[in-house]
Amino acid sequence: MVDKICVQCIVSGKVQGVWYRANAKKEAEKLGITGYAKNLPDGRVEVVACGEKEKIAILCEWLRKGPERAEVTDVSINQIPLYSYTRFEVI
Repeated sequence: MVDKICVQCIVSGKVQGVWYRANAKKEAEKLGITGYAKNLPDGRVEVVACGEKEKIAILCEWLRKGPERAEVTDVSINQIPLYSYTRFEVI
């Protein structure tokens, strides 16, 4: 049995208006991760990701860098209850 988890990641820095969510979706889909990425009113991005523990770790590493134009200053990661999303969405 594969260990599946869900995490909520709050990404700070220059992460809005730089294709962060769209690129996070691409990365998540490559890894078979479901969940969503959405802009928060304070300029941060929330990413909820569910999938295999090892794949989540890979996505979290990517979130720390982000796409080329992003300037990530912090990523807080909290494990949350398991939930079954059907796909990864940009909200």
